[in-house]
Amino acid sequence: MEIVRIVVGLTSRALAPRHRELVVLAVALVLAMSTWFSTAAVLSQLRVEWSLSDGQASWLTIVVQLGFVAGALVTALTNLADRIAPLRLFAIGAVGAAFANLLVVAADGFSLAVAARFITGAFLAAVYPPAIKAMAAWFRTGRGLALGVMIGALTVGSALPHLINALGGLDWQATLIMASGLTLLGGLIAERVCVAGPDSMAAAPFDPSQFGVILRNRSFRLASAGYFGHMWELYAMWAWIAAFYGDVFSTSRSASLAAFGVIAIGAAGSVVAGVLSDRRSRASAAGQALRWSAGAAVFTGFLVDAPAPIVVVAGLIWGFWVVADSAQFSAIVTESVDPRYVGTALTVQLAAGFTLTVFTIFLVPLIRDAAGWGWAFALLAPGPILGAWAMRSLERDAA
Repeated sequence: MEIVRIVVGLTSRALAPRHRELVVLAVALVLAMSTWFSTAAVLSQLRVEWSLSDGQASWLTIVVQLGFVAGALVTALTNLADRIAPLRLFAIGAVGAAFANLLVVAADGFSLAVAARFITGAFLAAVYPPAIKAMAAWFRTGRGLALGVMIGALTVGSALPHLINALGGLDWQATLIMASGLTLLGGLIAERVCVAGPDSMAAAPFDPSQFGVILRNRSFRLASAGYFGHMWELYAMWAWIAAFYGDVFSTSRSASLAAFGVIAIGAAGSVVAGVLSDRRSRASAAGQALRWSAGAAVFTGFLVDAPAPIVVVAGLIWGFWVVADSAQFSAIVTESVDPRYVGTALTVQLAAGFTLTVFTIFLVPLIRDAAGWGWAFALLAPGPILGAWAMRSLERDAA
């Protein structure tokens, strides 16, 4: 932590306060989200170690989504995201996720590992939404870019386990332990280094009626429809892209490195879309990303037998656009609902969106086995197509 404080001190001299907070909280989020895909990154090792079936392998990813949904629902229904300071809630979630992820190592078997991954997902629901809320309090203007940077951080954090695995020389236990250590560090940075923004709201009272108020907000509903289409595609792509490249490359290290690059490049896409949203509109930038990612979903899987460089380039294009729209749905919500209950609104949106991911994460390997990667990934395209339609409707409302 002392090294972190020194780096932050140097950063503070070079950046304005809000940009300094953006950098520091983004780093914290990169680290904190590293437990999300930690088991997906070592799935090939776990298949051998635990003699996993295809269904069991899928559940190790799906159950994290279910845990996130459960945690998000509890947080939303209790207004917890608006009753606890976001940086404190971030830290609590990160610490819980770190220790829950370590339970997978202690479990050393499928049944207990599933329970541990569910708990990991539940705690991560207290990391992502509070981070977005905390950063929105620093950026009344330029919010699209700021939240784009935050989603970029989440993206890199989600990709980190693949990089750790690609470095080689580590068994699956060491990879999971390293991911947990990074998540714990991210929580400590959020709690002890980051500062609340000038537009931070006082703790809101518990008000269950806000749930209905939020759902009646048309801008919230359209932003959520766009987000749901986005989520239909995103996490299935992220969850299975390493397995896809496993059929492209002859070594697991090359597949992991390709998966890291494809997921991590989404950070650049998030920043680009953030710039576009501040210059044009949130809906316009999100719609552009959705259209590009839908096209990539249709074509990428059919390239599985093409030369590896072509498959990697196609994946990088898809990875760039597949998450670029995500921050803009959050930005629309922060600008459309009662500021006192932004955390609740974000968490409601996330809970519903992550529920959808369970279906596509489960379906992709089934369709792959029946008809190949091309049709498995093409299954994801209707989501962003629907999302693009919702963004067009939102643009018409604003005209």
